[in-house]
Amino acid sequence: MDHVGDTYPKLRAAGVQAAPVFLNRDATIEKMEGLVAEAAGKGADLVVFGESFVPAFPLWNMVYPPMDQQIFFRRLFDNALEIPSPQFEKIAGIAWENKVFLSVGVTEKAPYSMGTMWNSNLLFDRTGRLVNHRRKLVPTWAEKLTWANGDAEGLEPAKTEIGRIGVLICGENTNPLARYAMLAQGEQIHIATYPPAFPFKRPGASENYDLTEAIRIRSAAHSFEGKVFNIVVSCALDASSIEEISMGNEEIKGILEKTPRAATMILGPQGEHLCDPLVGEEGIITADIDTSRSIEHKQVHDIIGYYNRFDIFRLELDKSPRRPVWLMDIPIRKQKDGGHEKGNEAGAEGVEDDS
Repeated sequence: MDHVGDTYPKLRAAGVQAAPVFLNRDATIEKMEGLVAEAAGKGADLVVFGESFVPAFPLWNMVYPPMDQQIFFRRLFDNALEIPSPQFEKIAGIAWENKVFLSVGVTEKAPYSMGTMWNSNLLFDRTGRLVNHRRKLVPTWAEKLTWANGDAEGLEPAKTEIGRIGVLICGENTNPLARYAMLAQGEQIHIATYPPAFPFKRPGASENYDLTEAIRIRSAAHSFEGKVFNIVVSCALDASSIEEISMGNEEIKGILEKTPRAATMILGPQGEHLCDPLVGEEGIITADIDTSRSIEHKQVHDIIGYYNRFDIFRLELDKSPRRPVWLMDIPIRKQKDGGHEKGNEAGAEGVEDDS
C-alpha cells in the first residue's frame, strides 16, 4: 500500500482477551495458536492480543516490595521471547497457517544480556513476515522493576494491504506526542494493548485506578482526534495466575481479586463502539472496518493536514536504535618499523540486538 488515498481497505478485526499460561512461554504460544484459529474461523483478517501476553504481564511489580520479586524476575526472563528464536518462528507460523495479520504483546529479552527485557509488540502479516516490532518507550510506574526503556525504531505504522497499522503499548496511549507521531505517518488502524489489571492502590482506597474507564477515555480520544479505527485489547487474569502470584499470601490474593479489570473494545473514527466491549473475562470480539469512513470526518478535523499550523508547531522524531555499544571497524596497517598505525578509513557498526 503506497498511498493512503489510493485504496480504502475493508477488514474484520478480532480482539482476543485471554489469560496466558502464567510464565510458561511455550504453553502460552500453544494456547494462542488455538485462539488465532478460532478468530480466523470468525472471518478475522487481523487478530490482536494484549500487553505482554507472552508469557505474562508482571503484576507482581505492583503488589510486592522489590526485595520479594527476584523469583518472578528470573521466571519471566527464562520464559521471555528472544528475537529470532524457535518460539518467535512458531508465532510467525501461526500467522501464516491462519492467513491473518497477527499482533501480540511479548516480553522480549536481549540476546546480549542476561537480564535486560523490553515490553514489546510484534505485528506479522499473512505470510508470517514481521512487519513491525515495537518496544515500549517508557515502562510505567512499577514496571520499571522489570522492563528497560525502548526506542522509536518501530514507532511507525506498518504499510499493509489492509491499511496502515500502528501500535502503542498501554501508557504510551496517554502520550500525545507518541500518538501524534503515529497519526502524522498516516496511521489508519490503531492497536492499543493493555494488561489485565493495574493495582495502583489497595482495594477500597479512595480514587482507586479504574483501568476500564482509563482505557475508554484514551481510546476514544485517539479515535476521535485522528479519525482512525482503534482495536483495544487487554489480557485477562485467571484464577491460576492469581494463585501463582500470591503464593499463598491471602492479602496479595485479595488485592488481585478485587482490583478493577481491564477491557477489550473496538472503536470507530468518532470514538464510537463498533461492538460490545468485553470486560474482565476471556473471549473474542470482532468488528468490521471500512477505512473509507474516516474521510468525511476529516472534513471537520484533520490534525495532520489543514487543521493544524505546521509553521508554528513542529515534532521531531529520532528513530535511531539504542544500543549498548558501537564497534568501530578500523583497518590496521603495518609500518616499516614493525609498529602499527590506524588506517585512513574507518567504519562504525553497532552491536545489534537482533530486533
